[in-house]
Amino acid sequence: MLDITLTRLAGLIHAHAPHDGMFSLRIPGLYVGRYSQAAANKMKTFYLPSLSIVAQGAKTVTMGREVYPFGRADMFAFPVAMPIEIKTLQASRSEPFLGLRLELDPQKIAELVLKVYPQGLPFVRQRKAGYVTRADVGILDAARRLMECLAHPGDETLLAPLVIDEILIRVLRSPIGVHIAEMGIADSGVQRMAKAIAWIRENFAQPMKVSDLAKMVHMSESSFREHFKAVTSMSPLQYQKALRLHEARRLMLSGSMDATTVSGLVGYVSVSQFNRDYSRFFGSPPRRDIGRLREMS
Repeated sequence: MLDITLTRLAGLIHAHAPHDGMFSLRIPGLYVGRYSQAAANKMKTFYLPSLSIVAQGAKTVTMGREVYPFGRADMFAFPVAMPIEIKTLQASRSEPFLGLRLELDPQKIAELVLKVYPQGLPFVRQRKAGYVTRADVGILDAARRLMECLAHPGDETLLAPLVIDEILIRVLRSPIGVHIAEMGIADSGVQRMAKAIAWIRENFAQPMKVSDLAKMVHMSESSFREHFKAVTSMSPLQYQKALRLHEARRLMLSGSMDATTVSGLVGYVSVSQFNRDYSRFFGSPPRRDIGRLREMS
């Protein structure tokens, strides 16, 4: 049953991914990915809180210093917006990597948590940036039915939201469920960090004091630093730097701005420091990196 469900899910993903890359679908927050060869290097990107399910192949996701390998029939979830590094490990032309990603809505999670955990959440002893576990047949079959909704416009609007609820309920009842549930609980450690992260994302080009962020979420500075590191596997300043560099790359790739102009827009005072940080983060200087990306597109 598991193999049959995975084969069907892989076929649906393949049908909606016409070539290698990540594709957004007509169901809001749903993406599919296809990659036909193992990657030599990691790809840096930025994702909102998400659940990923692999139908075929294998990847690793790096968050800060933590590395999460996951493959066929695995699901991987993280509860806050994160700069991540992805590397395809197992893929070929005959058997490409095939997976889907569903963005997680904190408000929807909050609604469902009350049903799945009516007595309240169990105590969470340890938090991480991401969580990997085996997807059972129920989750994989629901993912298949979600993809099948794309075949009928009425199903996209009427049935897809119900199937997404089913997927989320099954995830909340899974071994990683309590960690995902925290993103929907008011005043939980994860939701406090999500509030701080939202501020950083909206104001990444501005000077930032960790003490101010701690006050904003009603924590001591030492406790805030500890919680932030647990949830993101990086410090607040490292997170801010990653956001600045991702935004700089996006601006240079989508427009005609050079490194000097972009560095100021994302909050750098020194262009030379920007160039050093960019080269260290992406592996090559801005001009060379952007040229390579444009050739690939």
